[in-house]
Amino acid sequence: MPDPARVLIVEDEYLIRLLLEDMLSELGYTIGAIASNLEDGKSKAETAEIDIAILDVNIDGKQVFPIAEILRGRGKPFIFVTGYGAQGLPENYRSNPTLQKPMQMHDLKTMLVRTLGAR
Repeated sequence: MPDPARVLIVEDEYLIRLLLEDMLSELGYTIGAIASNLEDGKSKAETAEIDIAILDVNIDGKQVFPIAEILRGRGKPFIFVTGYGAQGLPENYRSNPTLQKPMQMHDLKTMLVRTLGAR
């Protein structure tokens, strides 16, 4: 059995971050790193040992896309989480996996499995 996938969470809202941690843990994933602001998120995206990231699109009023670019450069998949849906994303990110807030555990699980594929 493979090791559980390690997830980077970038989310500025404390309660949503806790909810994500609980959902991921219940689904059998490991929290590889957590960031609550853009600078910390960029640092962790560059260095953390992760397999996938979950990125809130709006972090304290700033867009999360610099973190997404770092992850793309490392070849790490990521899932956006937003209250606006994929249509609220810039054109070059609209095909990226996106979960709408509020999210359900089933939707998170489906998106993680689909995005990670066979490991």
